[in-house]
Amino acid sequence: MKCPIWNLFNSSKDLYTGAMSFTLLDGRKASQALLSELKPKVKELNPYLVILQVGEDPASTSYITQKVKSCEAVGMRSQHRHLPADTDLQTLMAHIDELNADEDVSGFIVQLPLPEHLQPYVPQIIRQIDPKKDVDGFCAYNLGKMFLSTEFEDLPPATPSGVIALLAFYNIPVEGKNAVVVGHSNTVGKPLSTMLLNRNATVTTCHIHTKDLALHTREADILAVAVGKPGLITADMVKEGAVVIDIGITRTDDGLKGDVDFDAVQGKVSAITPVPGGVGPMTVASLIRNCVRAKERQVAQHESANS
Repeated sequence: MKCPIWNLFNSSKDLYTGAMSFTLLDGRKASQALLSELKPKVKELNPYLVILQVGEDPASTSYITQKVKSCEAVGMRSQHRHLPADTDLQTLMAHIDELNADEDVSGFIVQLPLPEHLQPYVPQIIRQIDPKKDVDGFCAYNLGKMFLSTEFEDLPPATPSGVIALLAFYNIPVEGKNAVVVGHSNTVGKPLSTMLLNRNATVTTCHIHTKDLALHTREADILAVAVGKPGLITADMVKEGAVVIDIGITRTDDGLKGDVDFDAVQGKVSAITPVPGGVGPMTVASLIRNCVRAKERQVAQHESANS
């Protein structure tokens, strides 16, 4: 783990070129550290994660493979329950009800996106998941608790939680900083803005209707971008010395690309995530952490009920 002095050194200007050297926020390294911390709890609690997938979305299959590998890395039980693409809503709901009722299942997720015929029912599907087992952190109960304070971030959405953990791993301060979040989805942008507020940043949330995006991004000490538009953030839109968290990832003819023009921006910033290898691994590690937390809370509730 890099200490604050190292970060300060790494974000200084090169004496010969005048360019800003930067810290690469390596999500693989940070996620390995987080998973290592979870191993003793996994051994103690023996949690069980189920991943429910409908259809053959290639990106989803890739993400699930990483989730299963991370479970194996910490010794956690997992199951990938794969349903056909033509699965109807009633059948999917029956699987959710079964997982809700299974006391051995600590947590489960319904992998998104779903096939087109099920997409209109996503809010209904999320509502069907027992909040105690909602390790994606998408249901209204877990989102609502997150708004209260850091102490109530029990099962927060995995990607925003991963961003916060990545900042902490690299000892990047949040309190008192101007943070700008580009994107206001219910699963990433909004909860990330809230989690930054919980840590006393001054937060601006931008979105597709923001009139002058660059006006806001140039003021950001911490800039997080999650819109899925490759190269949206260019060097002239970034404050010198800023910390840039690129959450977007899009498959293009030239490979996977983030929302930030990495090559152009890296010369101005003090720290930046790569794509891939930045936020993605932290999302997976945070999901694993949520499953451990879910099991902890279930054990505590069981002990309280029987005391």
